[in-house]
Amino acid sequence: MTPEPPPDPAPAPLDATAPWSLSPPAGAQLVTTPRGAALRGRNDPRARLGAWGEDVALDHLRCLGWHVMARNWACEIGEIDIVALEPGPTPATETLVLVEVKCRSGTGFGDPLESITVAKVRKLRSLALAWLSASPRWIPRIRLDAIGVQRIGGRPPVITHVRGIS
Repeated sequence: MTPEPPPDPAPAPLDATAPWSLSPPAGAQLVTTPRGAALRGRNDPRARLGAWGEDVALDHLRCLGWHVMARNWACEIGEIDIVALEPGPTPATETLVLVEVKCRSGTGFGDPLESITVAKVRKLRSLALAWLSASPRWIPRIRLDAIGVQRIGGRPPVITHVRGIS
């Protein structure tokens, strides 16, 4: 008979005034099975394009004054590209935003956002619940956004930010 693991320590009391950490919430379980870009490797052109698209999306959100809390946050059910906090006039009006980033290197396959399916939105909703359950701080407002990034030739990237895709 194998011994049972010790119980989890009691959670610390929440401090609503504490600033967010840029690290994933405590208790988050990282996905260890390689998939997608991780399976193909960092030198794969699609992986490099995806990372570039996420960099562009991060710059876009920071220019809007948002606080980026996590990038590629993963749990047992999947991964969120970007988790950010959109400021409001008061802390009570801040919005937690989970962002799905899609990137294309041309126009041959259409707009990047066309690849976000109903199933993907459903999965993002489940990931939002996972983030909230692992998060040490309650935020009353939450939203799912999508950012499409297109790189066409040597021109600046075309960024499309759609708020509230659910």
